[in-house]
Amino acid sequence: MSGHSKWSTIKRAKGAADAKRGKVFTKIAREIMVSARVGGPNIVDNAALRLAIGKARQANMPKDNVQRAIDRASATSGGENWEEVRYEAYGPAGVALLIDTLTDNRNRTVSDVRSALTKAGGNLGETGSVAWTFEQKGVLLIDLTETTDAEDLELQAIDAGAEDVDVDSGVLEVVTAPTDIESVRGGLEGSGATIASAEVIMRPTNTVGVDETKGRQILRLIDTLEDLDDVQRVSTNADFPDSVLVEA
Repeated sequence: MSGHSKWSTIKRAKGAADAKRGKVFTKIAREIMVSARVGGPNIVDNAALRLAIGKARQANMPKDNVQRAIDRASATSGGENWEEVRYEAYGPAGVALLIDTLTDNRNRTVSDVRSALTKAGGNLGETGSVAWTFEQKGVLLIDLTETTDAEDLELQAIDAGAEDVDVDSGVLEVVTAPTDIESVRGGLEGSGATIASAEVIMRPTNTVGVDETKGRQILRLIDTLEDLDDVQRVSTNADFPDSVLVEA
């Protein structure tokens, strides 16, 4: 899974320096709003809301924005009917793509997604066509430049319930069952670790190696998709060459 680990890391780095911060905030606010509407505004009882608020903190989203999103969920019983829709697709070189969206207009969203895919030489797939090659996992990233004992952190992660750990490019990736991500995070933070990000993602069970040309095409497509207002995240089973990730 080294390719996917590198991809997670590079996306985190890009997100932290993203000039389109307003759009990032808007997407996180939608996720907070939907999580609060579905599971209630009490973060103690709502794991999805806790994770969404964690994303907001990682993106340095103002607390007022977070609270407004929660309040909006309680105030809007009608009018705005946001729903989570997942699209399965194929990109250049036949790599698998899972495109997770939050939308109030399915027709608009599928049209935008299809257009982006077609222009890049990809296409939408049928339901179930690529989802089988992914599994839901919790992933925590820890910047190892802030610690002097990476091996100790790995052992602490395993002791806290992690399924797997991997060090790549100065980042410790900790993989957990989706239901264990918060307990593992708590165990690591209790030991003094600083968590750079914590997220439940769709992780490929097997990756597909791509060359530099196809890798660049796939990254451009993912950037285009993630720039769409309704797209929250894109998962892929592509394993990118290091040279392509350095450019990203």
